[in-house]
Amino acid sequence: MTTANAPSTAPDAHPRIAVVGGDGIGPEVIAQGLRVVTALLPGVHLEHFDLGADRYLRDGVTMPPGLMERWRDEFDAIYLGALGDPRVPDNVQARDILLGARFQLDLYINLRPIQLLDPRRCPLKDRGPEDVDMIVFRENTEGLYTGIGGQFKRDTPDEVAIEAEINTRKGVERIVRAAFEYARRTGRGKVCMSDKSNAMRHGHDLWQRVFRQVAAEYPEVETRHLYVDVLAMEMVRAPQQFEVIVTNNLFGDIITDLGAVLQGGIGLAGSGNIHPGRVGLFEPVHGSAPDIAGKGIANPMAAILTAGMMLGTLGHPELEARIRDAVRACLEADLVTPELGGRLSTEEVGTAVLDRLG
Repeated sequence: MTTANAPSTAPDAHPRIAVVGGDGIGPEVIAQGLRVVTALLPGVHLEHFDLGADRYLRDGVTMPPGLMERWRDEFDAIYLGALGDPRVPDNVQARDILLGARFQLDLYINLRPIQLLDPRRCPLKDRGPEDVDMIVFRENTEGLYTGIGGQFKRDTPDEVAIEAEINTRKGVERIVRAAFEYARRTGRGKVCMSDKSNAMRHGHDLWQRVFRQVAAEYPEVETRHLYVDVLAMEMVRAPQQFEVIVTNNLFGDIITDLGAVLQGGIGLAGSGNIHPGRVGLFEPVHGSAPDIAGKGIANPMAAILTAGMMLGTLGHPELEARIRDAVRACLEADLVTPELGGRLSTEEVGTAVLDRLG
């Protein structure tokens, strides 16, 4: 499976990529991803941006005025490292950069491939790559993550906290349609929609109705609906039954982390935030791991696989496939960092991947 058949652009030998190393181990792992990108696509134009906790603590800036517009108008992709630093308790820099990009650039598709490359890494018994090979389309701009709500009588016995979930027909339809379009283009003939409409009868009824209406336009695609609690159970019990999953923001956030464990761990999970025809943002899923920052032992494979997803979405599916195959070869040969039971440094893993690109 490649994500190149997800919404993509025509091939560009000279794409412009904005690079944000981020916090903690972010710059270390992103550096290895960039080694792979520049080796495979020497005409790429990279521009680095000093954003994250250090910048915020230094001068109070999270996003300089006009920068989001520059990214939107002048770049083809944003390659982002992990964000988060214990020196900034509310992680305002992460909120303004990551969530700011998702909302301001309208990156409504969060694309999360769940693919097992090395069966030894899967916690499920007797499961191989053919059993764990799915992709999740998570709605990325609505749901419970919009920040709509409030608190009343805070810090009193009568305190009330309200968090509002937003579901619009436009938002639901475009993410559902993106999942079906992907299934049609790739021949992955099963789309499962997951919600909790048995308990959340208004917003999730909208998901039900839109899913049925869009599905009618794709008669060749097999459709299925599962409540999210059942989906989580079935992903563990029989992951091979899933090919394409589409769900809302909150549920997508949760089930994709479950999927990351099935594929070998969060250190092998990449993601893309996409709006077809516009600049996309690509980031490894793992956190900033400040406890190991600067030690040279961070696992760069998620960042490298994310770089492959970025190139695939930019119209280079053959490069994405080569990167994935090289990472698989390193996993099979135990050329990995201590997190995965190996002895290599972050840079040595990057070199091992480069050596196996073919």
